[in-house]
Amino acid sequence: MTRTGPTDNPPPSPHPPRDKTAIQVISRMMKLLDVLAAEPGAVSLKELARATELHPSTAHRILNDMVLGRFVDRGDQAGSYRLGMRLLELGNVVKARLSVREVALEPMRELHRATGQAVNLSVRQGDEIVYVERAYSERSGMQVVRAIGGRAPLHLTSSGKLFLANDDPRLVRGYATRTGLAGHTRNSITDVARLERELAIVRSRGYARDNEELELGVRCIAAPIRDDSGQIIAGLSVSAPAERLQDGWIDNLLSTASHISAGLGHLPAASLGAAADATAARGAGEG
Repeated sequence: MTRTGPTDNPPPSPHPPRDKTAIQVISRMMKLLDVLAAEPGAVSLKELARATELHPSTAHRILNDMVLGRFVDRGDQAGSYRLGMRLLELGNVVKARLSVREVALEPMRELHRATGQAVNLSVRQGDEIVYVERAYSERSGMQVVRAIGGRAPLHLTSSGKLFLANDDPRLVRGYATRTGLAGHTRNSITDVARLERELAIVRSRGYARDNEELELGVRCIAAPIRDDSGQIIAGLSVSAPAERLQDGWIDNLLSTASHISAGLGHLPAASLGAAADATAARGAGEG
């Protein structure tokens, strides 16, 4: 028979578990990278330690490891650092693998559930938009469903107006000359002066409308989707029977387009401004 009794507990290890230490290091690396990303130039070790609340020796050790991995480069001033080229290389890999359709599909479905109307994703090809994705449900009653692969003139669609509004005025006039601004309905914009006024409204509002200009009985609203460089790469639109379209959907449409843009690496102007303000505040504190 084997006798059992109290088991002596081993004394606690003076060293933290290895996995916990690794997680702490990764967290500190992220903090350092975030500070470097918020600054336009190189940042001193002293400032990095202060901003991340790390001891200078700890920050120095982690930065040295990141320099070896090319995630961080040394600045021109001794003891200063900036983001490294390895991050650009990895970012280009991520960007190459991103598909606007893949990033947009689930947010589009959520917007469809919120509105009960068809949601379309379109891209520009020359003087037309092409519908490349859609979210709709046959159980949602009357909807306006665009065929994937379908095309429409830029000036007659809400998404197309987004692209034209982002063009130089000279390019808009060239578009008008090439296409003749042919209309489809009595509401279609068919003269360049009126189109330029419409595009100015689009720029001021940040979204565009199609008021039965492509098809009588159908109205649309669209918001831009931007990539990491800030360029408009797609339009996100809600299409509905004219009497069912609601202005109350605009905020949801804009936030959905912003969410998709963020998934493609776009940093909103407000975030860029906040980073600049933080940089200025730190500079003032050192003055």
